[in-house]
Amino acid sequence: MKIGILGGTFDPIHIGHLVVAEEARTKLGLSEVFFVPAGQPWLKQDHHITPAAHRVEMVLHAIADNPHFKLSALEVERPGPSYTVDTLTMLRKQLDSEASLFFILGRDTLAELPLWKEPEKVAQLCRLVVAPRLGSKDLKRLQTEIPGLLDKIIQLDMPVIGISSSDIRQRLARGLSIRYLVPVEVEEYIREQSIYPTSVG
Repeated sequence: MKIGILGGTFDPIHIGHLVVAEEARTKLGLSEVFFVPAGQPWLKQDHHITPAAHRVEMVLHAIADNPHFKLSALEVERPGPSYTVDTLTMLRKQLDSEASLFFILGRDTLAELPLWKEPEKVAQLCRLVVAPRLGSKDLKRLQTEIPGLLDKIIQLDMPVIGISSSDIRQRLARGLSIRYLVPVEVEEYIREQSIYPTSVG
């Protein structure tokens, strides 16, 4: 069994997340893709993050119509900073021992891997499925910092999707439309709950 894992703050989840997950699922033959909202990302401890309950609800709304997409609340239920290595270790214990884990991330995020907790163990626990991002840098230097890493990487052949959660929050703050950037159910939830400040009533 092949299991995909897509972690992120999901503040908010957007179409780009869903497209990447579906591309990975179909091209790699994944049985399921687990969406794992971060609790308190240690790299973003100085940033304001929307409460986990809202981020979880937005993920649930976004993935409801895809039977292959599942929510894992491991990180939001665990106190303290969220570390990928801990999440992968816990998922490994929960899933079938024969399951293969495929951790889906953007190329820009992969470039930060040497900063993560126990990056070598992360590479041992899963294959790294890398989606292209705008302005991505060469990754060869990672091989010197984490020997053998490039052998664990799968480059996902797909179009670059230039959507980011921070851009969506900025658009909302300016009173601009986010239609087609997030699923309609997520847009409705954001507006009903007044999650993000806006300059337009």
